[in-house]
Amino acid sequence: MSDDSARRTSLTRRALLTATAAAGLAAAAGLQPSHRIPAGSAAATLTPPPGFPAGIPLSQQVFRNWSLEILVEDVWTASARTPDDVVALANWAHEHGYRLRARGKGHTWSPLVVPAGADTSRTVIVDTTSHLTAVSVRGGDPGSVTAQTGATLDTILARLEESGLGLATTTAPGDLTIGGVLAIGGHGTGLPTATEHPSAGSGFGTLSSLVTSLTAVVWSTADGRYVLKTFTRADPGFRAFLVHLGRAFLTEVTMTAAANTRVRCQNWYDVNVGTVFGPPGTGGRTISSYLEGTGRVEAIWFPFTDVPWLKVWSVAPAKPVLAKKIDAPYPYAFANRVTEDMSALLGEIAAGGGDKTPAFTKLAMAIVGSGLIVTGTWDVWGWSKNSLLYVEPTTLRIVEAGWAVLTSRAQVQRVVSDFYGHYRSVLAAHQSRGSYPVNGPIELRITGTDPHDGPFLSPALARPDHPEWDTVVWLDFATYPGTPGAAPFFHEMEQRIWQTYTGSYATVRPEWSKGWAYTDSGPWTNLSVLGSTVPAAFDDWRTAQDTLNSYDPARVFSNAFLDALLP
Repeated sequence: MSDDSARRTSLTRRALLTATAAAGLAAAAGLQPSHRIPAGSAAATLTPPPGFPAGIPLSQQVFRNWSLEILVEDVWTASARTPDDVVALANWAHEHGYRLRARGKGHTWSPLVVPAGADTSRTVIVDTTSHLTAVSVRGGDPGSVTAQTGATLDTILARLEESGLGLATTTAPGDLTIGGVLAIGGHGTGLPTATEHPSAGSGFGTLSSLVTSLTAVVWSTADGRYVLKTFTRADPGFRAFLVHLGRAFLTEVTMTAAANTRVRCQNWYDVNVGTVFGPPGTGGRTISSYLEGTGRVEAIWFPFTDVPWLKVWSVAPAKPVLAKKIDAPYPYAFANRVTEDMSALLGEIAAGGGDKTPAFTKLAMAIVGSGLIVTGTWDVWGWSKNSLLYVEPTTLRIVEAGWAVLTSRAQVQRVVSDFYGHYRSVLAAHQSRGSYPVNGPIELRITGTDPHDGPFLSPALARPDHPEWDTVVWLDFATYPGTPGAAPFFHEMEQRIWQTYTGSYATVRPEWSKGWAYTDSGPWTNLSVLGSTVPAAFDDWRTAQDTLNSYDPARVFSNAFLDALLP
């Protein structure tokens, strides 16, 4: 590489980190288009798609993913106003050799919408967020919610709360479309305790496992065209659509919902990480001790620091004396803003100052500790969504890798301890070579499995041959975009994960929305993992693949990455 090229690469990395660290840009990058040039405008630079369906708005837009690492400067984007519009688009795409990609809020790392650098000249992105957002709630025990797939979890949970309903667990961000969450098997954290009796309709696996019916755009051999088809649990193809990775286009779903609960969330910042993630038999406040006590825990820990941020939820019908009542979600404003000091340190790291990483991570955790005190949010209480939702679009963008480990509840501490040991070992080896490849947090969540008749491609799907594996430990770790040396670190960690969680103790699968299949060149580049390891981790991989192909034989709902993963 020439000196000029090296300088440009360094500047690009620094610019990316500085940009993602800027709070104003982070808010603007809620993945809305930065420009919208209508088809037919003199300003458009793309060739208009031939014979495009009349009456469906079409414009030239930018597509960005969550971390801003997938950036398509100009791609045709249609705004579907009704499910029938999606049908019309599918039949047009089939006739003209185009592909359709559903777009929600773009809160994903993996290339399920469009891969980085892909040829999108014959691709139309379909925005679901402008019009496909209807939500209706049916009360009962359990109740249900029916939502078009462009509706956000923020909206759905608010509507459920109005009817006295809620979800036992949900994703930390609420600015996600339900279509996007279901496509990848989105989840929260939480399990019922041994003495708890959850309300009917409660689910503690992925949100996909709560779906009772769905409507998708599928190919009809009888009609010789794409049509809308509603599937229920009794339909043979149903399970393939519950987690479809973008190989299908859903327009509406119905999900069960339980009676809403009041939830307390206590935030701890005073337990050494060696205790929290310690080996089985460690005394004191371990992950397993919190799991046994309340069933609902999340740990967020930055490398080179001594204590994690522990979020511990518990069902609490009455307000605890010391808890602060909250009537809206996102109580931790300090965690969703970026300080000038953080931005400056990230810029130095990206420019080659990796030795500034410990200072950055300690600052990040110090902000958590002081923020909990200043805002009085170390102990909060309210309706479920108000503490379960806490990540806003303004949070600092990170690059995150993720895997789901199926194991027994009794083995959770072993899973966590093994992971922590590998992480520290690999990090120390890199540090000894002067490399600081990670500056973002580890995030650990724990849920139940999805039932045996759940989504074929759910990372949390139970294994019939191991009924004792009733728990999922979600292992995520992160760094900031452009951090030097990150890919080799992620590659080495992934290899250890695949090698560790195997046999009679546990098994592992990728978390679809995160990074996986690493080589030293980056995620989704390991052909052996993509073509062999990942399919082998799912008992029903071929069934899911064949089902999705049968309902979209022309692969209108696909892209180059999915063509390789699910041929």
